[in-house]
Amino acid sequence: MQIGVPAETAAGETRVAVTPETARKLVGQGHALRIQSGAGIAASAPDGAYEAAGATLTDAAGAFGAEVVLKVRPPSESELALVRPGAVLVGMLEPFDAAGLARLAAAGVTAFALEAAPRTTRAQSLDVLSSQANIAGYKAVMIAADLYQRFFPMLMTAAGTVKAARVVILG
Repeated sequence: MQIGVPAETAAGETRVAVTPETARKLVGQGHALRIQSGAGIAASAPDGAYEAAGATLTDAAGAFGAEVVLKVRPPSESELALVRPGAVLVGMLEPFDAAGLARLAAAGVTAFALEAAPRTTRAQSLDVLSSQANIAGYKAVMIAADLYQRFFPMLMTAAGTVKAARVVILG
């Protein structure tokens, strides 16, 4: 099966749909993996890591022209024009955006919105919402610790003790 992974073009998006580790697994299963050159750079995954995993580097048209296209965010209108009719699109596709779904249907694309997967034990490997929320929560605490003007952990030194910061996390 031909699997394409285009670069994400949404403003501020730094994720990529397939990591080099996942690329190695997909290639090992016999799939032909086409990664758009530069797709993983914002996620600290250089092109060389994908090539070492057995993926083929291509341009946007090559990635979007695959049988299965893996994306983090929904494709823009210009990207959707590159997806061939009958292709399968998998990603966080905003399933409650009626206009976006209408564009996907008009393009003849079979779409799987991962955020609509049931949040059950059986479908746990598809649960992108929990994994992304976990990462965002961890990052939020790291950013808060960086911006806070005092010490976060309690410090006990020969010169004295610095009390730990008191933090309330909402949400």
